[in-house]
Amino acid sequence: MLIRFIEGADQDAVWEILRPVIEADETYALPRDMTRAEALAYWSGPDRETFVAEDRGALVGTAYLRANQAGGGSHVANAGFVTAPAAAGRGVARRMCEHVLDRARERGFAAMQFNFVIGTNAGAIRLWESLGFETVGRLPGAFRHPRLGAFDALVMYRRL
Repeated sequence: MLIRFIEGADQDAVWEILRPVIEADETYALPRDMTRAEALAYWSGPDRETFVAEDRGALVGTAYLRANQAGGGSHVANAGFVTAPAAAGRGVARRMCEHVLDRARERGFAAMQFNFVIGTNAGAIRLWESLGFETVGRLPGAFRHPRLGAFDALVMYRRL
């Protein structure tokens, strides 16, 4: 699997990876009706590096890396990851996270923080924990899950 920076030609494939996640509204706090243009602008904004995971010529995931905060918080990184539905369970998210952690170290970040991990996303929580992240905060009822109602969001953190 190759992880590389996003290119203009990748936008259609990245949208097809992001679209089902945005429309499901179960793992990201993004508007369900977010347009293609809005989603791509958010995911690959000027404040972040955006990557794609490619396997045998097909894009199977995408990730971004950015500073979590400005100024005094700019030494802590933040990232987001989405795996294509057809590639679920194949280690794509793990490989992307390992890549992004390495890139964060290269850029001089001291830590990585995930601000809003939905408590129902058990697979992601297990993965992040296996990669050394700890839950450092719980936001009770902070996410309105479309089927399960109010659910906790976690703040997860690890030093680099």
